[in-house]
Amino acid sequence: MIQSVRRAGSILRELGSGPRPLGVTELAERLGLAKATVYGLLRSLEVEELVERDVETGRYRLGPTLLQLGNAYLDSHELRARSLLWADALATRTSEAVRVGVPNGPNVLIVHHVFRPDDSVQILEVGASIPWHVSALGKAIAAHDFEEVRDRLLEGPLPRLTGRTITDPEELRRALEEVHRAGVAVEDQEAVIGEAEVAAAILDHDGVPRGAIGVAGPVERLLPDGVARGDLVAAVKESARGLTRDLGGGRRYARIR
Repeated sequence: MIQSVRRAGSILRELGSGPRPLGVTELAERLGLAKATVYGLLRSLEVEELVERDVETGRYRLGPTLLQLGNAYLDSHELRARSLLWADALATRTSEAVRVGVPNGPNVLIVHHVFRPDDSVQILEVGASIPWHVSALGKAIAAHDFEEVRDRLLEGPLPRLTGRTITDPEELRRALEEVHRAGVAVEDQEAVIGEAEVAAAILDHDGVPRGAIGVAGPVERLLPDGVARGDLVAAVKESARGLTRDLGGGRRYARIR
């Protein structure tokens, strides 16, 4: 990889890692680069509107071109495009929020989000990146992926987000085996206290998981008595099967690899 491209990518990731703008010195310290190098890269990124500089503070933040590129990514994403109607129908059927996620390294990237169909205040999560092991979406995907992919995920960082987050690799491995047998993954307050999720994997014609679809909401509604409601499980599985068929996949999930 060309070094300057890699360094520019690192700058963009750092700027996107938090809500506040960053200065040249702070970026240089975080990345272990010379300030002159970081400044030169920032100037080039600014010309392309990939970053913008606050004239009062001199600090940098992500630029508007990245929003355009992000929208172009979503518009051209096949799974997202095919999931629009399925996700709307699932939200209407369950009266809960619906998320569609795709694998993104050790995370799950949310590419589509349908709000719960009520008048409550909700935050759009499209573009959010969630550690795979704290999300039903991530566990549904990992459970159907190749063994070497699962091993790599289990050997990687498993940050604890709540007291209920599973961080033991062997416990997670057993959980993934159960997800594959059941055809659905459940997340019980492992990412956010009070929140739960039920999700199932979406497979392509080769049986490879391309993403997952799931419902998310308050734990007391989704998991009464600690168990996923049967109607939610059935609805999520039906939506995942429909999307799998749309991608050319079979009706039955491929055997665990």
